Amino acid sequence: MRGPDASHRLGVALAVVAALGFSFKAILVKLAYPYGVDPVTLLALRMAFALPVFLWVGLSASKNAPALSRRDWFLVALLGVLGYYGASILDFLGLKYISAGLERLILFTYPTLTLLFGVVLHGRAISRREGLALALCYAGIAAAFVHDLQFAGDTAVVWIGGGFVFASSVSYALYLSGSAGMIAKLGAARFTALAMLVSTTVTGGHFLATQPLAALVQPWPVYALGAAMGLFCTVLPVFAQSAAIRRVGSGQAALVGMVGPLLTIVFAWLLLDEGFSTAQMIGVALVIAGVAVVSRR
Repeated sequence: MRGPDASHRLGVALAVVAALGFSFKAILVKLAYPYGVDPVTLLALRMAFALPVFLWVGLSASKNAPALSRRDWFLVALLGVLGYYGASILDFLGLKYISAGLERLILFTYPTLTLLFGVVLHGRAISRREGLALALCYAGIAAAFVHDLQFAGDTAVVWIGGGFVFASSVSYALYLSGSAGMIAKLGAARFTALAMLVSTTVTGGHFLATQPLAALVQPWPVYALGAAMGLFCTVLPVFAQSAAIRRVGSGQAALVGMVGPLLTIVFAWLLLDEGFSTAQMIGVALVIAGVAVVSRR
């Protein structure tokens, strides 16, 4: 019994590590912005620091593997643009306007969005339990919006930032909806690495098209924060999450990941001096309850 128990404990620990890494990204982004770096440059730095690891993983996983067809490459490219470029750039833009706590709550709606895409794209019906989950999640976001609107000098800014982050959640949900088949075909490590390489290429193109090369000259804290985002908030949680799912299953890994919004709010309170209100706590509780309901088998 010791072996399975130890494996399960390790899986839970890895899921916690993944939740910590994903949650801390918004904090690092908010810490970088006061130095004057723009979202596109900051994202380019994040992807550049993560690139060597994913390049090594992609090459290793592709050795002796079957070649990808033209359709496979198209799907990898499309999903890479949606998941690691589209979702990231929209998220970085949103964080210019709203608190890190609200950002994490909005992003955490992607399971319910994936559910809605199943309704719209495949015509499946929503059960009463799933309807309850949707109601809880969006009531929680409304409560968190109340908090941000109270502290914002310009309420339009909150709506703009919230719109960007919600679009990020939509992009990530589309990525998740389409990636299952490719992961089954290529394997999680190979697919993730290839999608990340596509995303890095697109991010680099976006940077070159919109920013001068001089924008890469930043204060050293921006490089440090970019490196931390690339390694500890991208590479580490991606592989920790995959390892956790192998040990405890996707359901339990998702349940552990629900500490993410709470961790982000606590980190934002400690490091960014963001407000910590009753409305925020109600929002966290409702969103976590909604995701728990929709994640149950």
